[in-house]
Amino acid sequence: AGQAAVVAHVAAHELGAAAYAIKAARAAAPKGGSEAARRLECQWQREQLPEPIRELVLDDQRLRNDICWSVFTAY
Repeated sequence: AGQAAVVAHVAAHELGAAAYAIKAARAAAPKGGSEAARRLECQWQREQLPEPIRELVLDDQRLRNDICWSVFTAY
């Protein structure tokens, strides 16, 4: 949680907190449920995005998915 709280200090790291939250949801899931947990957390996060920035964030997720442990992969 501490790492997730401080990653946004650099503009290029703004996806870090979201990626760490998805990783945490995956890690906390019951055995065999990590992929479902990843999808649910990712979907929940995307639903929270204000409409004016939604496409910008989704585009950033697509561009940098590989360096964010592929947690933003489309479902």
